[in-house]
Amino acid sequence: MKYYLIPLWLLLTVDGWAQEKTPYIMPRFEGPFRLDGILDEPGWKTIPSFPVTMHIPTVGAEPTERTEFRVAYDDNFLYVAGWLYDSHSKGIQELTFKRDDFGSADWFGIALDTFADKENALAFYTTPSGNRIDATNKNDAQGDDWLNLSWNTFWYCATSRNDNGWFAEFKIPLSSLRYQDKNGRVTMGMHLNRRIARKNEYITYPLISNQWGFTSQFKASQMQPIVFEHLRPRTPVYITPYVLGGLSSVPQLNADQTAYQLQHTATWNAGLDMKIGITSNLTADLTINTDFAQVEADDQQVNLTRFNLFFPEKRLFFQERASIFTFSFGGVNQLFYSRQIGLNSGQRVPILAGGRMVGRIGRWDVGILDMQTKATGSLSSENMSVVRLRRRVFNQNSYIGLMTTARLGTDGHANVTYGVDGIFRVYDQNFLSVNWAQTFDRLTTEQTQRNGRMPTRRFFDPARWQVRYEKRILKGFGYDLSLSQAGRNYNPGLGFESRKDYMRFGDRLFWGWLPGKNSVLLNHQVSLYGYAFLRNSNGTAESVEVSPGWDALFKKGHRAQVKVRNSYESVVDTLTLFGIARIPGGQYRFQSLYGLLATPGNKPLNATLETEIGRFYDGSRVSLSVRPTWAISRYLELSSYLQWNRIRFPNRAQQYDVTLAQIRMKVSLNVNVSTEALIQYNSVAKLVSSNIRFRYNPREGNDLYIVFNQGTSLETNPFDSVGRPTQPALTDRSMIVKYTYTFVK
Repeated sequence: MKYYLIPLWLLLTVDGWAQEKTPYIMPRFEGPFRLDGILDEPGWKTIPSFPVTMHIPTVGAEPTERTEFRVAYDDNFLYVAGWLYDSHSKGIQELTFKRDDFGSADWFGIALDTFADKENALAFYTTPSGNRIDATNKNDAQGDDWLNLSWNTFWYCATSRNDNGWFAEFKIPLSSLRYQDKNGRVTMGMHLNRRIARKNEYITYPLISNQWGFTSQFKASQMQPIVFEHLRPRTPVYITPYVLGGLSSVPQLNADQTAYQLQHTATWNAGLDMKIGITSNLTADLTINTDFAQVEADDQQVNLTRFNLFFPEKRLFFQERASIFTFSFGGVNQLFYSRQIGLNSGQRVPILAGGRMVGRIGRWDVGILDMQTKATGSLSSENMSVVRLRRRVFNQNSYIGLMTTARLGTDGHANVTYGVDGIFRVYDQNFLSVNWAQTFDRLTTEQTQRNGRMPTRRFFDPARWQVRYEKRILKGFGYDLSLSQAGRNYNPGLGFESRKDYMRFGDRLFWGWLPGKNSVLLNHQVSLYGYAFLRNSNGTAESVEVSPGWDALFKKGHRAQVKVRNSYESVVDTLTLFGIARIPGGQYRFQSLYGLLATPGNKPLNATLETEIGRFYDGSRVSLSVRPTWAISRYLELSSYLQWNRIRFPNRAQQYDVTLAQIRMKVSLNVNVSTEALIQYNSVAKLVSSNIRFRYNPREGNDLYIVFNQGTSLETNPFDSVGRPTQPALTDRSMIVKYTYTFVK
């Protein structure tokens, strides 16, 4: 018998995917254009309509409502129009005015893979209310965080409605898209999509298989190639100054420490942001005296683990082509985490100045960032920089890249990292990912030397690596397997790492079904999820979980999941959870039952319910969370979140009831004026926090924000253990007014 070895480079060029679609030559829009949503311009009559099909609930079926999509362009703008007819026009849902909010409304939009990289896209959507929704789509719509709604750019839309349905048109500046041209010829990927909310029906162009689940219709790799001819690069400059004023009040102990008195502080500030189009595919952002006062408050979290919590980035400055800076080791572990800049333990650190450049140079995706922070309190001034390079290799879904980061403090601290990564489509939907990184930290090295112990494995101790192999499909047998390790001195100064000093392997084996048009299920699967964390020092297990489960997505929009968790935790020292519960060192094996049920998000009133019941270390836990949302009208939406945990350790006579609650109200007068109020309660911190944010946005880049924040303590003991007065009910209060105006050159 003879054996043949296939070279890896040859295997990586095998294309088991669907054949490349024939590029569509985009037509030019002729004549005048008026943005009003009426769609009566003579120019639209010469633009052909795309053939549309149903994607959900039955892929490839004829849509139940007449739908027409048209797209055209001229030298300056991309024009998009949707004729969204509806035989029951009173059933059209338009329950939101708010920017970047789909809500439970009908919607229509376009997504563009502007660099034709088959991985990333920009998305532009609207609802019958005429609100704007813009977002970025990364990693070919894979994973839990593929959609980023925090990204905004300059574009315009208008809608209209009558007894025949609703109608929408977009006017998107080509300078807002970023693309690469070759002698005036530009190739992109395109996808058009309509949702009829009351039917949970999605209508798309082009026809896309549903084998990847709900996100199939948003995959950049499946978009229709389109070609623009004779495009001239546009490189505008956006200059956005801001002014800010505010008043804050914080209780302070008086000189003899007998009582608290409110200390009032008035502040004012000014700064400048600039966005410069260097070329059609390369953009620079500059900032001076940056302030993020307008950013919405983080959702509070209760930590029932022994590891760090992760909060997503919401600041607009870091959103432009943010996917370029992604260097992931799986889950929340990242070599670069932008919230390390300008934030420390949730508190703002002043940013003196900074800049970033993103785009494409030749065949390379490029991201460069440099920020300088101001010394504040015990924190020294720091310079933080990142360089990221990435390019396609072998086939359309394979990439290699490298990244370096540096965090340099005026106090002498220095942290430098480098990383090399690659993702390779080996065959069909089989992907191999490889990551390697090393960190060099001056203080860590000096401390090791002072302790008289030098690493015996110097190369791997400050290193982190991962190998992952996955099959991206929901039908039949699938897998997502990884092996990774983090050395004991691995310390990414600008990254995020939930654990330290371990080796890990996991993650999931499953079998999935796509039942067909006669089933109430869109897709469902049984899976075996599991992982093991081993200590590098002796190879013993630190954490192990094995969880068989089943989850399903229904055609009407319901979702259900059930999982049996079998857990093992090895605790070396006493473990403190949520600041109060103490678990002695030892080995713990425990089981629990987890369940999730979500009602359709396309309904004005919807909710998600999660529960987990079972053992918890050497005790028991009952956890319940519910997240209801009620879109009362397009002017008002109410939502809330309640998480309740009942934790008991009878052997130690310990019992805890941990509650986290929030109420959010969104009020919009129209697409330009909105107010959002968020009230949160944390029983662990015994704190109620309030955040109210008013926004007036007459046009993109021109904003007035009024932000009010207050913290209220529920501590009932007026004195501490030594007789001093405790902090009063009011922990802090502030009101900030910020105005920005953008000049375009």
